[in-house]
Amino acid sequence: MSKGITYVEAISAGLREEMQRDEDVFLLGEDIGVYGGAFGVTKGLVDEFGPERVWDTTLAESAIIGNAIGAAMYGLRPVAEMQFADFVACGFNQIVSNAAKIHYRWGPKVPMVVRLPWGGGVSGGPFHSGCMEAWFMNVPGLKLVVPSTASDAKGMIKAAIRDDNPVLYFEHKHLYRDPKLREDVGDVEPTEIGKARIARQGRDASVITFGIMVHYAIKAAEKLAEDGIEVEVLDLRSLRPYDEEAIKATVEKTSRALVLNEATLMGSVAGEFASFISEHCFEHLDAPVMRLGALETPIPYAPELEQAMLPNADKIAAALRRLVDF
Repeated sequence: MSKGITYVEAISAGLREEMQRDEDVFLLGEDIGVYGGAFGVTKGLVDEFGPERVWDTTLAESAIIGNAIGAAMYGLRPVAEMQFADFVACGFNQIVSNAAKIHYRWGPKVPMVVRLPWGGGVSGGPFHSGCMEAWFMNVPGLKLVVPSTASDAKGMIKAAIRDDNPVLYFEHKHLYRDPKLREDVGDVEPTEIGKARIARQGRDASVITFGIMVHYAIKAAEKLAEDGIEVEVLDLRSLRPYDEEAIKATVEKTSRALVLNEATLMGSVAGEFASFISEHCFEHLDAPVMRLGALETPIPYAPELEQAMLPNADKIAAALRRLVDF
């Protein structure tokens, strides 16, 4: 039996430890109390901390985020859960017009977290599988973090809660209970927001990515290694702010860059990173910067169609071969 805890257990552990450490931390969201949340992330926390700190809210995302903003302005540290990340659309105005701008406009800090279970691969269909990180990338005042491992899931929820800015915490549903992601996390410290990590060392090309795509990129790199092609995988971990120096370092090392995201490419965050590389690393490139994402369609419900739409290890490996052969 695998040792350690899963990605979803790591998030739960991080929430519990922060609530134990700071009584100003509280949770709010739909069915997060007795039911334990749609994915069980908050299971048992209401028994430990009571309904005063684990709020079961009405089915109104705008009200959830609005309450979190107000509480944060009064010095509390709310963690709001969107049952599915797609539903954040109903609270979009509160995030981009209020939470992101209050400190700039009036001065109060807004130390709040919005947890966003996102991404496909679970047959959730077009209303429960979205990747909406690009919606928020263009909004000053927000921070966006995307952990891909159990240790970062715990470290980054801690960092997000302690941050004095509104933080959007993207947690991939397909990673929640993956047994391969079990880690002995222990007393992990908060993971610094804005710092990337090298998930795999390489010399021939770099994949710049985040979230579940880190694991698919590693699988693709392992396939290519059989042919002597060594691919480096950079896990961004944080999208806003992002680690410019880490991106520069990996591109300067390999001279080839593939920017990978799960979302469709039109208007995606992949364009931001590709543009950054083209602007700041041009003299180090031996090939054009490539991007890879999902097909331009809402995510279908049928598993075989969903898998055909999303990036996978085979598609990544094929793109990397084209990049290396350029």
